[in-house]
Amino acid sequence: MEQQKLNPTIVYVLAILGLLCCCIGGLGFILAGIAFFIAHSKLNAVKLNPEGFEPTSIKAMNTAKIVALVILIINILYFIMTIYRISTVGWDELMQQSQDMLEQMQNN
Repeated sequence: MEQQKLNPTIVYVLAILGLLCCCIGGLGFILAGIAFFIAHSKLNAVKLNPEGFEPTSIKAMNTAKIVALVILIINILYFIMTIYRISTVGWDELMQQSQDMLEQMQNN
């Protein structure tokens, strides 16, 4: 019986895109969460039939799952920090600070 290969590429792509989206208020947790879910689902399929998959591809998928989990945690923490800043400082003050920073950059 031929062993199947797990392809962790989509998990890596979604996780890295999630890391890039972390700069947008932590909203990358959506992409990182999807990546983690995909990796977790594929590894659950491996648990049902471990002989049907190549060991190297299982290790690669485990690594991809860990990367997705780390990026998911970073995004969730940044999202919580963003919500905290908006609730304590206020949206208007944050926008005023952003506007002041843009004006300073334009003057230099």
